[in-house]
Amino acid sequence: MTTSASSSSRIARGGKAIYGAPLGILMLEARFPRIPGDMGNGTTWPFPVLYRVVSGASPEKVVLKSAAGLLPDFIDAAKDLVRLGAEAITTNCGFLSLFQKEIAAAVGVPVATSSLMQVPWVQATLPPGKRVGLVTVSGSTLTPAHLVGAGVPLDTPLVGTENGKEFFRVLIKAEKDDMDIAQAERDVVEAGKELVAKNPDVGAIVLECTNMPPYAAALQAEVGLPVYDIYSMITWFHAGLRPRVFA
Repeated sequence: MTTSASSSSRIARGGKAIYGAPLGILMLEARFPRIPGDMGNGTTWPFPVLYRVVSGASPEKVVLKSAAGLLPDFIDAAKDLVRLGAEAITTNCGFLSLFQKEIAAAVGVPVATSSLMQVPWVQATLPPGKRVGLVTVSGSTLTPAHLVGAGVPLDTPLVGTENGKEFFRVLIKAEKDDMDIAQAERDVVEAGKELVAKNPDVGAIVLECTNMPPYAAALQAEVGLPVYDIYSMITWFHAGLRPRVFA
């Protein structure tokens, strides 16, 4: 006769420092306001996350200078998040697609560095003759290497926000700590409208910048096309880490 363990016996497994937050986010070092919807605002997420600021990784260095010399710092910070308990890693700048392969190889857990990684599967949803277009914080410095790192076709049309009045100069140039939210939204929407006007074959838009989700709904309403961003990608990413349990 065999006996089974009592149904009341329970064993809690250890080995991590923090539990219940399987997603780790690598943050740039910045002081601009992170409003709800911004990746760096904890209330954006419908699940707990772990944050780690990478010292010295300013938006200007990462976006305008290709994050030169910062790869070791991002790898160290990612490993730190894994030690704390992260089961997957993402970042709060789409330009870090440059480091996708290196960070993934170094940490041994799933890594999604950039919202741009959505482009191939958004493209797969579109009808023949339509393609994905990008709105980025900096069109002039989003290079072929950034696109290759995320698996984005090199002929993908894109428009940046450099010519706007608020978004670029606050987030990238750090000209001030506060931000006119309405003007920032206009900058993003105007970039999206320009993208569609110049490229009538665009059937969906992916927002590169992780600070753009607060404005995605306004852009979608203006252009009448699907708009995807870091929020859409990370909620999908997290769903694989903690699948919904159905009764």
